[in-house]
Amino acid sequence: MTTENHPWNLVATTLADAGCDSVFGLPSDEPGLMDAATGHPRLRVVGVRDQRVGACAAIGHAAVTGRPAVLAVNSGPSFANTLTGLLEASSLGAPVVVVTTRVPVAGIGRGGFQHTDQAAMIGPLAKWTFLVENPLQLTWALRRAVHLAVNGSPGVVLVEIADEVLRAPAPEAAPARPVRRTRAGAAAEDVDRAVALLAGARLPLVVAGGGCKPAAAGAAVRRLAETLAAPVFTTAAGRGTLDEEHPLACGLVGLYATPPADTLLAAADVVLVVGSRLEETARMGWDSLPGKRLIHVDIDPGVFLTALEPEVALLGDAAVVADRLADALAAAPPAATEEGARRRAEVAAVRAALHARYGTTAASETPGGSRPGPDTPLTVPAALRLLQESVTREATLVQENGLHDMWGYHYPVLSVSDRARVITPGEQTMVGFGLPAALGAALADPTRRTVLVCGDGAFEMSLAALPTAAEHEAGITALVLDNGGYGWPRFVRDDEGAPDTLTRFTAPSHAEAAVRAGGGWTARCATEGELAAALETAAKVTAEGRTAVITVPVRDDDVPVGVRGLFDGSPTAHGDVQGAAA
Repeated sequence: MTTENHPWNLVATTLADAGCDSVFGLPSDEPGLMDAATGHPRLRVVGVRDQRVGACAAIGHAAVTGRPAVLAVNSGPSFANTLTGLLEASSLGAPVVVVTTRVPVAGIGRGGFQHTDQAAMIGPLAKWTFLVENPLQLTWALRRAVHLAVNGSPGVVLVEIADEVLRAPAPEAAPARPVRRTRAGAAAEDVDRAVALLAGARLPLVVAGGGCKPAAAGAAVRRLAETLAAPVFTTAAGRGTLDEEHPLACGLVGLYATPPADTLLAAADVVLVVGSRLEETARMGWDSLPGKRLIHVDIDPGVFLTALEPEVALLGDAAVVADRLADALAAAPPAATEEGARRRAEVAAVRAALHARYGTTAASETPGGSRPGPDTPLTVPAALRLLQESVTREATLVQENGLHDMWGYHYPVLSVSDRARVITPGEQTMVGFGLPAALGAALADPTRRTVLVCGDGAFEMSLAALPTAAEHEAGITALVLDNGGYGWPRFVRDDEGAPDTLTRFTAPSHAEAAVRAGGGWTARCATEGELAAALETAAKVTAEGRTAVITVPVRDDDVPVGVRGLFDGSPTAHGDVQGAAA
């Protein structure tokens, strides 16, 4: 068999024809998919040092491009090491196509080297798995995998290729054509029922989830909200669907709702959820939600009745269904009524209160009314605002889900536009997601600043991403909030009066040395003046394709308002922002 007709070349061509443009992974012993992709003009190969990093980088890449990312691994430990990242990809609904090998059939059941039941291991996480045992199945299986990764609710798919197939001549390639996302609208009678509910609502409310992103539903959701004069909240994954400075935008929902926006959540009578599974963090602190009249829009029928039973379930693409609802309401828009004007005024008052309490104006003055100087000690909200001023609201923002960095989920501590890319972990919230996800995102769009906000423990967990970032000149800015250990378990233990010794690091960190070893730049900042200067340098460093890491020591009691509300039952009792640094 010549190199030209090797099956791996057919695999690379088929994936490129289907719309994939990047392959993440580690090279195999024998030339494999990564080698074939290296020679393909439409594919980029990103070699990583750790398969877990590769899986998270694939998520970041897919989130920015909207295209499926390919993860190339082999049977055995290589495959098993991806599973934490693929668990997160499944939770997020990220389109990731995993291509792996299967050992020779003679070794199955007889101690074959590195044989494992890969389909069983990934089964709960994957939309589809298939073992290619005949060369004639190869093109079909790969194209179907890409189709399923991007259509319906996007997700993880697995294609295993038997060793015997890789040692046979490749069949002829299929005609080149991209796999396209299909669109569907809800049934007319269901749309009519939803329209009647929305038109008669006293305070309709829209929740935009992560499913709005692949559907490019931002414009449709905005038009629908404006037609209703309805406040709009997002889930963490749905952030950026609507510009957060839009007059109807009220930040995030559930655990990340910022008082007094939570009063709107409590007061709503009809809730329209678009593209969200309504997972636990979206419902935290929203105790009144089960009593609301719920309209639920999703492309996956399995989402309905998972968390709550909707009064109206609308099965279809988020953008298509939102547009149909807006069209049906346009003849007599609720926004044009006296009730609509009252709602707009109520939302405007809430937004004004949010900015007064958490926005730039609130942060620019000390409790005594004077403006802080460069020696003012940093709080986490102040650090995040300075970061945003440096990178703008259009940056790619990658977040972890640690204790202190959850401040970044609270609008308007951070505010993002609808042109931003926001990448967060899903409901699994794996530690160490952020740095490799930022790697994939930065490679997907090098024209846009990519910034990561994470804790020191999470950053150290994925240092294996740094060499790949250096090799590809990814240019990432990381703001590391350093509490000397693991903040979330420490906070919970403190609340329960339990010992926290195990949550504290005692050995010195080697993270900064690892950054500098790859040509990156580091700084440690304790005051606003130091951070402002460091961010100026970071902008120059990342423009050169290098990694800039700024570490900010944080206090254990600088805890986000949503977390405090969850534990003490009173979100508004958190105290003012400046008080956290007192």
